[in-house]
Amino acid sequence: MLVLITYDVNTETAAGKSRLRKVAKQCVNYGTRVQNSVFECILDNAQCLQLKTTLKEIMNETTDSIRFYYLGNNHKTKVEHMGVSKGISVEEPLIW
Repeated sequence: MLVLITYDVNTETAAGKSRLRKVAKQCVNYGTRVQNSVFECILDNAQCLQLKTTLKEIMNETTDSIRFYYLGNNHKTKVEHMGVSKGISVEEPLIW
């Protein structure tokens, strides 16, 4: 299923800047960055649970926010893009 992950990490402190890098690194491991704090990830249920658990351990729940949008397996009819595309499609192979 396609999961859109967005996050807002408070970076007013050094710890916040570190959390921001850690959240981004974890998201890169699972998907494609489409905007600065937005990732498209093709995940199965186990991968989604693992990523959510990892991100929850990293984030500060009093200052940070992470949102998961579950677009399902029929996501091609639910996503429309305009303008410059960053990177590759989440469904394209990474190795040619």
